[in-house]
Amino acid sequence: MNFEELFWVLQAMVALGLLVSAIAAIRFKNLISAVIAMAVFSLILSLEFYILQAPDVAIAEAGVGAGLTTAMYLLAIKNTTDEEVVE
Repeated sequence: MNFEELFWVLQAMVALGLLVSAIAAIRFKNLISAVIAMAVFSLILSLEFYILQAPDVAIAEAGVGAGLTTAMYLLAIKNTTDEEVVE
């Protein structure tokens, strides 16, 4: 297997990982599980940026997309309730 074939196999695996994590984020009923699936999506996307030789974008995606955004979503979920308010 030469380098070009390995590159395309890796691209296909990353694309499959992105697709699976995106579908998981949509299909999960539990919000925390959905947020974790979105974090996995961001990490795989940062891997794709690294493969495409954009390491600075990969670091930003991992830090902001997987770290900061996930923390913000988890804090928002923590500060809400799942009960309906009846007036």
